[in-house]
Amino acid sequence: MRIYLANVGSNSSHGAFSPIFDDGAFEFLPIPVSDWDGQDWPGAVRYRDLRSYHHPERDLLRYVPPRWHDWPCHNDPEFATFTYGDYPDNGRAASLANLERGDALLFLARLEGWAGGQRTGHAGFYLIGGLEVEYAGYVRQYSPEQPRFANNDHAIRGDQEFWGVGGSDRSRRFERAVPVNRDLCEQVFRDRNGRPWNWGWGASDLATISSYTRSIRCTMDTGDAAQRRRAGVLHNWIARHTGNHDAELLAAVP
Repeated sequence: MRIYLANVGSNSSHGAFSPIFDDGAFEFLPIPVSDWDGQDWPGAVRYRDLRSYHHPERDLLRYVPPRWHDWPCHNDPEFATFTYGDYPDNGRAASLANLERGDALLFLARLEGWAGGQRTGHAGFYLIGGLEVEYAGYVRQYSPEQPRFANNDHAIRGDQEFWGVGGSDRSRRFERAVPVNRDLCEQVFRDRNGRPWNWGWGASDLATISSYTRSIRCTMDTGDAAQRRRAGVLHNWIARHTGNHDAELLAAVP
């Protein structure tokens, strides 16, 4: 198993964050569609359409700026049928083309504390779920793979072709968010050259994590003994914070 990391969801550049609560439960806010021209868009998921994960009868508008309420969102990844889409000719997502069946694609999101009905101002990065790869490849309109991606925003938008990743039944939307802090990163993650991350260049821990996760890439390969040990640390960290059920996503880690 190779483990990839993708930074997803709304962040500081969008002016809104997905909320996390005192018990570790969270809601996920996708990024807004940047090129919407205000025209009707059949099938588009708008922010007012999003529902609470733990309370499906509720919407998420209390966490969304009013200007976003009727705005379409790029609802990707989607955790109903567990798919993710992007374009491998986009430098940020180029490594998606290397995904193979049995690999894991973990999703990292910046979440902000929410308590007493308001934002706390305290933000951090968290793992929110992931896919155990069952399918990875181009999805084209009317191709055999296309129906599987019917809930994916790229298919909803009518993209003629995109790179789709479909998850197995081990794929998860975590029940609780898993914190990604400096201590975990030093134990588990390495840069593209296999070296520990550099934390000494004057930026905050959040900025450092954001910088190193801007592009999707393979963070460890369990075929290597040292990387397998690091994957084991990550597996146990996930189990500690959200339970063994969610940690089954990395069940293939020896």
